[in-house]
Amino acid sequence: MASVREMKAAIRESAGKGAARAERRRGRVPGVIYGDDKAPVSISLDYHELRQRIYAGHFLTTVYDLDLDGTKHRVIPRDYQLDPVKDFPLHVDFMRLGVGATIRVNIPIHAINAEASPGVKRGGSVNIVTHTIEVRCPADAIPESIEVDLTGLEVAHSIHLSDIQLPPNVQPTAADNATLVTIVAPSGLKEEETATAAPAEAAAAAPAAEKKS
Repeated sequence: MASVREMKAAIRESAGKGAARAERRRGRVPGVIYGDDKAPVSISLDYHELRQRIYAGHFLTTVYDLDLDGTKHRVIPRDYQLDPVKDFPLHVDFMRLGVGATIRVNIPIHAINAEASPGVKRGGSVNIVTHTIEVRCPADAIPESIEVDLTGLEVAHSIHLSDIQLPPNVQPTAADNATLVTIVAPSGLKEEETATAAPAEAAAAAPAAEKKS
């Protein structure tokens, strides 16, 4: 399960686009804390620290104790905006987490033990069909990933959501049995199967043709 991390922020006295641009010129990123039936708080964060956190991965599934001028707020990032050209952070939203909070969050799929898959040994490739699964879980017990074990998986076979065991207190929000991972046949195997099937189909069709004549 993901651990709680710490990050510093500062109260932003002014709101609006002009104030946000001023924060960015100072090397800071504007943001907001909302939720838990409390008033939103405008904040700003250090640009370099926030950028590092975002690009380190798992940013939107990590719980933070946000140190806001000496007062800590338990939050989780809910959204962030990047510059469409330069990819630097422009804004970030955090949601407060009350005691015992349960949240919805998208968890990445992580395929493991590909070397133990007969399909991969035959030259097949691992195709992750569903990259993330939305689940409902306690905020203090968010899985870092959902592992899909490929041991024994053959070519053209798949693993579905119902085939794996999720951690305790983690429930998928969707009712459908999503396909998570499949093993795609290599092109050489497909050609071999086609070549083998053609004579068999011709042999099966021959008796039918003789009967008609």
